[in-house]
Amino acid sequence: MESRFKPILELHEQRRLYFTAKRWLDVAVSGAVLLFLSPLMLVLAILVMLDSPGPAIFRQQRVNLRRRVVDGVPMWQLGTFDFLKFRTMCSGADQGKHQAYVKAFIENDEAGMKAVQGSDTQVRKIVNDPRVTRLGAILRKTSLDELPQLWNVLKGDISLVGPRPPIPYEVKMYKPWHRQRLATIQGVTGLWQISARSSVDFDEMVLLDLEYIERQSFWLDLQILVKTPWAVVKSRGAV
Repeated sequence: MESRFKPILELHEQRRLYFTAKRWLDVAVSGAVLLFLSPLMLVLAILVMLDSPGPAIFRQQRVNLRRRVVDGVPMWQLGTFDFLKFRTMCSGADQGKHQAYVKAFIENDEAGMKAVQGSDTQVRKIVNDPRVTRLGAILRKTSLDELPQLWNVLKGDISLVGPRPPIPYEVKMYKPWHRQRLATIQGVTGLWQISARSSVDFDEMVLLDLEYIERQSFWLDLQILVKTPWAVVKSRGAV
């Protein structure tokens, strides 16, 4: 674990009650929602496969922070896991375009982002992407493609609330201070999703993540969870 994380992780250990309650909330909510929405998820999985050839679920390596106990000693470790989403692109789509956009986004390179997007960069995501399927565009717009991530929450890969888990090649592009957003358990939703989503620069997104890490509490997590459905309905920054 990087030395710059040490003070934060020591604070995490002092707040074990919060992280225990956070885990209970994750299991209760993700389990209940998965059970309730399982018929819808089955229908969506079938529709994804009917819409274009390929599997219903897209798996992607992401970076997360996990607490482990080794020989009785608690340790917080960065690792990777299979991040799950409903597939929204043609199977086997080239990820080079996304890597190029992520690099430009992290470097706040407007020209680079526009070169990849080929259009306005006010929305900080690739828009009008020909790799996205017809159904995939709808799933992204409504955030229904995110539902399989509840399985990641139930397994303990991520939490309901926390900074979004990044892709390994994204982390390699981070400036040293960007890496501080990795110093807590990653999540499905957070301050960025309810306050800005895809409408801010990368540095502003990281600052929101750092604000969450500094302020995180069970009450703040509940507030973010309550506000998330409204942010999805408003589709702020969704494409």
